[in-house]
Amino acid sequence: MKFIRSNRSARLLQLSSPLFISFLLSSTVVMAQDQPKTAAESAKAAGKKTKSKPAKAAEAEKPFVLKTMEVTEKSDQKLAAASAEVALSPGGVSLVDINGLHDRNVSSVADFFRYVPGVWATSQSGNDEVFISSRGSNLDANNFAGSGVKYLQDGMPVTAADGNNHNRMIDPLASSFATVARGGNAFKYGASSMGGAVDFTSPTAHDSPTARLSLSGGSFGQFLGRGTVSKVFNDSFDGLLTLEGKEWDGYRDHNKQDRFGLYSNFGWQITNSIVNRTFVSYVKNDQQLPGQLTRTQFDANPYQASTQAIGGNYQLNTETERVANKTTWTIDDKSSLDVGFSFENQHLYHPIVDTVHFFPGDTADRFSLLVDSVQQDWGTSARYNLRLDSHELLLGVNYGTNSDKGGNYTNVGGNRGPMTNQITKEADNVEIFAQDHWHLTDKWTLTPALQGVFAHREVNNARLAIPQDANFNVYARGGNPSNDYSGINPSLGLMYNLTKNSSLYGNVSRLYAPPTNYNISDNITAGSSTTNLKAMEGTAVEIGTRGNQKVGNLNAVNWDLSLYYSWLNNEILSTTPAGGSAIASNFNNTIHAGVEGLVGGSFALDGKGTHTIKPVLTYTINHFNFDNDRTYANNALPAAPKYFLKGEALYHHANGFFMGPTFDVVGKRWGDYANTYKIDSYGLLGMRTGWSDKHYKVFLEGRNLLDTKYVANTNIMNTATATSAMLNAGAPLSFYGGIEITY
Repeated sequence: MKFIRSNRSARLLQLSSPLFISFLLSSTVVMAQDQPKTAAESAKAAGKKTKSKPAKAAEAEKPFVLKTMEVTEKSDQKLAAASAEVALSPGGVSLVDINGLHDRNVSSVADFFRYVPGVWATSQSGNDEVFISSRGSNLDANNFAGSGVKYLQDGMPVTAADGNNHNRMIDPLASSFATVARGGNAFKYGASSMGGAVDFTSPTAHDSPTARLSLSGGSFGQFLGRGTVSKVFNDSFDGLLTLEGKEWDGYRDHNKQDRFGLYSNFGWQITNSIVNRTFVSYVKNDQQLPGQLTRTQFDANPYQASTQAIGGNYQLNTETERVANKTTWTIDDKSSLDVGFSFENQHLYHPIVDTVHFFPGDTADRFSLLVDSVQQDWGTSARYNLRLDSHELLLGVNYGTNSDKGGNYTNVGGNRGPMTNQITKEADNVEIFAQDHWHLTDKWTLTPALQGVFAHREVNNARLAIPQDANFNVYARGGNPSNDYSGINPSLGLMYNLTKNSSLYGNVSRLYAPPTNYNISDNITAGSSTTNLKAMEGTAVEIGTRGNQKVGNLNAVNWDLSLYYSWLNNEILSTTPAGGSAIASNFNNTIHAGVEGLVGGSFALDGKGTHTIKPVLTYTINHFNFDNDRTYANNALPAAPKYFLKGEALYHHANGFFMGPTFDVVGKRWGDYANTYKIDSYGLLGMRTGWSDKHYKVFLEGRNLLDTKYVANTNIMNTATATSAMLNAGAPLSFYGGIEITY
């Protein structure tokens, strides 16, 4: 527990296991030197220029103890600034300290989301192909696009301008912490989509050790290696470089993955008030896709690959280069300006549909698909912060433009055949937003916000002549739709501080999201006349509470609870008829509601706190339904479980040792809109143990100790049958271990 020096008292609670930060801070945001607004104040409070110090790993394993201390390390300042801002958010927002995830197996971004309530994230088959749904986003046949959640890196957009996250390989361990703002609580990032936003913050040499080496591995040929070096050269320059790699044979056939990543940033303190930082990353990821199974195939062997995946050699191979630059000008002790830009270039090679035949004995190529394209994204953003009397004002703008050029080819066993369609997708997106934390009294804070979205979508799909045209086929005919969208979205939140460490909040927000180019392109492929899709609109209301409470001198409990209800109009859902292609449509009325909660604590087993138990539980209840739809009545939306709980209860010793069980309980879900294809509920049991001190960490983790066979995620159809290829198996019994050395 750390007391953050500011002009008002503030407290930060860090839960080391699962290293999820739950807190209540009063009002003023303390910003780091790379962060806006209060860097000068922090430097004055420290009385000296900040210097980096290695973080003490053992500190994270200590019981909760309230202490008063000055925050002079930049890592503390940045984390405290993010914590203070989250604490002022009158809705469901979570802060995850990624530095604390190094004592467990993190093989994909699904492990990062484990203890974030309200977010359902599961790997398709143990690789980086992860299905993510936040507050019911992305629940359709087009879920490979990953739309509905806006990703940012250091405050700059990573999600493509049209809102898709297709092929987005996120390595959470490349960041130091991340803010997850669900639903309408993401206005400060320019997002108004149903799922909200996730902002990953990069480590720098000022908040990283000089050197860190991590090695881990385990079942199914998994090996993860990561090395980081950093240096503060002088008062003006610093740099950090991380190299990482992943190898994975997989628990399913045709499931291998090879990934290499480079992440770096270079900082320049231009003046006492101006800081510039450049970020450069490179990720090459090659992975095989095992495809989905029918129920009969799943029951016989859930870890086999589909015959289509093997015949078509399904793969998802990407090579991504990204460069970004951000300048922060601390104008004075009350105002600051952030300006940044980013550029990303990504090459995609994606064999995904094997040759389709219409009847037994048919040898003609009726349809197959291999996508080979290059996507480029340009983005720029600006944020102005001003503290004026009892107001904390934020004015911001994001601009993004996306160009995706390439085409569809026939798929010849994973190799390119003739090009069937030459495709160019263009998107522009402008988000203008303003927010005010207005401190009416010491206990009441009103947060009005307003956002404007102005978007352009265009797809140019030119059908080419191919040899397969000698026979009847269902290759896309082509088209050139172009649409513009605009929306004005207000939000109003209110927070009441019950105590210094607990609060009640509520908000009402307007949601708005134009279609992605994948929605439009799918409709061209399917031959649909509906390419002028409307933007999704809706209204969400939310109430909740968060806080922490000491119980005696050595014990503490913390909680975070949100209840929300959203009425959506024109929700964009892609439906797939039997034997057909996905078609995106607007559905007039749908309901997205739920309960999101986290409760945790630290309880001493003796009078000195040498032995402690640290339990944590996240729980989510989902209610995602059609509302008197003429086709699906009040059916539940597919893919998201009715409820899920994830937790652990770890014993900690003051010497750094920990051990305890983990568990998952997941309710039933549907695989189709007709609610005829049920996916059963399941429960998983695991175990974690490890030890750490100032320089070393070791861990051992067992997952699915009862070797339960379960469905991780599923395809989505209109009405699925027993012969529909729908199911992806979750991981069987597995063990992982690792070591980390820090200096």
